[in-house]
Amino acid sequence: MAYRDHTKKVQIGDVAIGGGSPVAIQSMTNTKTEDVKATVRQILELEEAGCEIIRAAVPTMEAACAFSEIKKQIHIPLVADIHFDYRLAIAAMEHGADKIRINPGNIGSREGVQAVVAAAKERGIPIRIGVNSGSLEKELIAKYGHVTAQGLVESALLKVRMIEQMGYENLVISIKSTDVMMCVQAHELIADKTTYPLHIGITESGSATGGNIKSAVGLGILLHEGIGDTVRVSLTEHPVEEVYSAKLILKTLGLRKGGIEVVSCPTCGRTKIDLIPLAHAVEELVKQYPYDIKVAVMGCAVNGPGEAREADLGIAGGNGEGVIIRKGEIIRKVPEGELLAELKKELDAFGA
Repeated sequence: MAYRDHTKKVQIGDVAIGGGSPVAIQSMTNTKTEDVKATVRQILELEEAGCEIIRAAVPTMEAACAFSEIKKQIHIPLVADIHFDYRLAIAAMEHGADKIRINPGNIGSREGVQAVVAAAKERGIPIRIGVNSGSLEKELIAKYGHVTAQGLVESALLKVRMIEQMGYENLVISIKSTDVMMCVQAHELIADKTTYPLHIGITESGSATGGNIKSAVGLGILLHEGIGDTVRVSLTEHPVEEVYSAKLILKTLGLRKGGIEVVSCPTCGRTKIDLIPLAHAVEELVKQYPYDIKVAVMGCAVNGPGEAREADLGIAGGNGEGVIIRKGEIIRKVPEGELLAELKKELDAFGA
């Protein structure tokens, strides 16, 4: 049985995580939360891309108060990201936050943490306890000699115990590291020590290329091991890209259905079509369709149909013309420049 099947179920707004619930996709806005119009616009865009839980930074009291207006205009749970000032956490909850993310180590005094817990308990709002390698306590670094997976786990569990002692167990744990394998090891260790749901991600993973590779490796290992109840792919990109990446990771692992999978050949000396931009254009095109199908983009009209046999639809081209493929069979030839438009026609007709 996967770890995620026996974690505690935690309700975040109308989305449940843990207890065998589907792995939920998260992202975080990069707008100024105080700018309600810009923040709502971005959240709606993220919703359309498939985001299921959204987090927003709360660095000021104005940002906390903005949650009231933001909540009225969006359709997914809203999480408040809090650092340093416990009063911002309380204000965010008063203005509609569905969950708060805190690091009790930087929130101030124990009394401040107690005040946050009391406010969360009164409203039944989950607390995500966040620990990462960049903020590990000096005492734990000294104990283990440097930042380690064991230190991250000990830090997280100390904070969990503190809040449990305050009489609250509506918790989610997040332990992140920029070191992929340290992050994997930390989650494997903590999965044996607690049943709280885990929010997983590789923090500060980088921009699209490096960040996606690191996240796919680290999160892929954990999710395949049954660890992880909710996930964020942290990229130095537009947040929408995080959502698309998370969806693809989950779909690749068989943990999510829906959305078109694009397969394309890597090009070779036989390629007689400008395949790379065409493949990118197809990837953009299919984002608007919810079908659970496979679309192939091939650069060789000779081998393409055979290589695309397992795809539901496909295109292949060369020498100024291309072919439209359905289930490995060529259904018609078209000019090379019309391949994308003809594929769109097929996709439009697919759901009719």
